[in-house]
Amino acid sequence: MQVSATTGAPLETGADTIVVGLFAGKGIPHDVPDGTLQALVDSGEAKSRFRALAVAHAEGRRWILVGLGEREQFDAERARVAAAVAVGRARELSARRLCWELPHKVGDDVPGALVEGTLMAAYRFDAFKGAKRDDEGDSAPGLDELVVSAHHDVAAAVERAAVVAEAVNAMRDLQNTPANHMTPSALGHRALELASRFDSVSVEVEGREEILERGMGAFAAVAQGSYEEPALITLRYSGAGAGGAPALGLVGKAVTFDSGGLSIKPAKGMEGMKFDMSGGAAVIEAIGAMAALELPINVVGVVGATENMPSGRSVRPGDVVTAMSGTTIQVDNTDAEGRMVLADCLAHAVELGCERLVDLATLTGAIEVALGTTYAGLLSNDDALAATLEDAGRATGDLVWRLPLHPEYAEMIKGQYADIVNTTPHRKAGSITAAHFLERFVGGRPWAHLDIAGAADDAGRPYAPKGGSGFGVRLLVELARRLSSDAR
Repeated sequence: MQVSATTGAPLETGADTIVVGLFAGKGIPHDVPDGTLQALVDSGEAKSRFRALAVAHAEGRRWILVGLGEREQFDAERARVAAAVAVGRARELSARRLCWELPHKVGDDVPGALVEGTLMAAYRFDAFKGAKRDDEGDSAPGLDELVVSAHHDVAAAVERAAVVAEAVNAMRDLQNTPANHMTPSALGHRALELASRFDSVSVEVEGREEILERGMGAFAAVAQGSYEEPALITLRYSGAGAGGAPALGLVGKAVTFDSGGLSIKPAKGMEGMKFDMSGGAAVIEAIGAMAALELPINVVGVVGATENMPSGRSVRPGDVVTAMSGTTIQVDNTDAEGRMVLADCLAHAVELGCERLVDLATLTGAIEVALGTTYAGLLSNDDALAATLEDAGRATGDLVWRLPLHPEYAEMIKGQYADIVNTTPHRKAGSITAAHFLERFVGGRPWAHLDIAGAADDAGRPYAPKGGSGFGVRLLVELARRLSSDAR
């Protein structure tokens, strides 16, 4: 979708559909000459109640009036939701060129939020469907263009938001693609595609043999059950003017299909296990967005991509494997595979000299039980990094909630036959003990773990209701932006 900003009036944009927001107790800021819009408000058809919709026709345009609620409660997240609601109505009206009239006296983050809400709500995944048709048999049109009309110049914020939202939607494409197409190799090809677009990005994709040569026994153990080639994907983004070691290492779990291995999952819902690569997809697309935005920071991304499948060569419950760091792991449950992949990927990021680490993974069902789909779980050994992530989450809508680490939880993963076990024998603190497992591989670096198992798909938000949600891209880009600003 083409996205732009203008200081011209909405009627000057050539948009076929114009969106105007209504605050409680306020009238139409700029009505059409015959007063059609205010008349709609006065009649009660158009309401200021948050998310309320009304449609008018005037001056040869469609006008969508969206309720924004109380001005004091209006923020970036409400702007995203309002934009999503407007997009739904605009699609029903077959709009092609949409203009948002920026509400008066709103925060500087609102223009970008309107863009994000529009682009994310307009997203559709139909790669495996036939051509969409309307009721008369013609190809159904989609929204082609978005213009934000404001009294002041908001072009920079609008352009940044468009880049990030497109990266979110690119991640959703990766998530939604079925596992027989989105293999570890296909994920590696996507990373290589980004490297071909940006001189600031380089990518290395290594297979099973190289993973074994690196001593990544934990990653290799998960991968050995599948005949699909695994991929260790290493991305390096070198921001202009950013010298020294990588300020940030991003590590993503990318299990492109998780059957549970020999500890096989129940059949019901297993089709959703294609989303188990969401952490890796977030890392890849976030680095692509950083490159497009030319953020002045050096970032390394490490993505461990594999299937977790049962076969005659699968790792068995009770097996002991040795990770890249030399730590031995007792595999008590082959469905606790994500932490094993991440263990070696974190060690690899440490070896590459990353100053601080953030990993993302659809790691535990326990986090969805605890936090639902609204928040991702955050666990960290560093208060400053955790606080930055919490602030970035509130700014972007990728919300995180911090859970505790404690020595008593760390005791729960000590192994009888190996240094540690990959799962505990009971259901206590499943998300926290998984994080303590990961902490063993970060080399004392400042580190944060994001368990996105609840937030990654079927999030239920107006701009990401079903399928892949794209969670993590906005958060990681904002984290990198803040770190690069702090370094200046």
